[in-house]
Amino acid sequence: MKYLKLSTVIALFSLLNACSVQYGQDRQQMDIYILMGQSNMVGRDTATLSLQVDDNRILALNEQDFWQVARDPIHKKTGRTEPGIGPGIPFARTMLDLGNSAPIGLVPTAVGGSSLRRWVKGGGLYVAALERIRQAGKHGRIKGVLWHQGESDSDKQINAETHGTRLTGMFKDLRADLGMPELPIVVGEMGYFLEPEKFPFASEVRNALRTAAEALQCVKFVDAKGLDHKGDQLHFSASSTVELGERFARAMFTMQCGE
Repeated sequence: MKYLKLSTVIALFSLLNACSVQYGQDRQQMDIYILMGQSNMVGRDTATLSLQVDDNRILALNEQDFWQVARDPIHKKTGRTEPGIGPGIPFARTMLDLGNSAPIGLVPTAVGGSSLRRWVKGGGLYVAALERIRQAGKHGRIKGVLWHQGESDSDKQINAETHGTRLTGMFKDLRADLGMPELPIVVGEMGYFLEPEKFPFASEVRNALRTAAEALQCVKFVDAKGLDHKGDQLHFSASSTVELGERFARAMFTMQCGE
């Protein structure tokens, strides 16, 4: 894993782009995207981790608040399950392929198994994510949020019925706290392979995710149609995670919102 101080990162960018950029002179040098949600944002398929190829234009903020060349897993391990390939790096790679001119910084904040109540304003994960976003914002432009969560709210009717209202409220609070009323957000759909016995209200949460995206400006929804699981009927396979990241990118890239 490569760990780089920001000055070293900028030197690499200068070589790659044949231009001279000094930290502190241009805060627009990096486009920053926040990764929020639970385990399918973290990524759980480890099968292809050894096949990764580094791209110096894609960075991730590590636990010590240093930028490093992004290489999965970019989320830290929580609990007993190892993190794997997530949608963040495929998202960034596709954004660059589509024509994103600036290097991309990813801020991993997702936590496996986390319910929405931990992400709404006042919840511990909301507070921690907000701090990381503000820290990252010192080094570039906050350009958007990728959100994938819902499985942990699909087991109880009360959680499913209130999911949409709580989610739209969280998005509004996050935008207000960051002073970015049109912060672009892309919401990912849960997989269609979830076991109905374990997640009896998955359909209700899927509808809530789509409704939340439709209720707010500068929020888009990407579906999970055709995506497979890694064998556990819960987590996307590595190839499907890559496809999900690409769908996130196509939605984000075409979004026309203010700064």
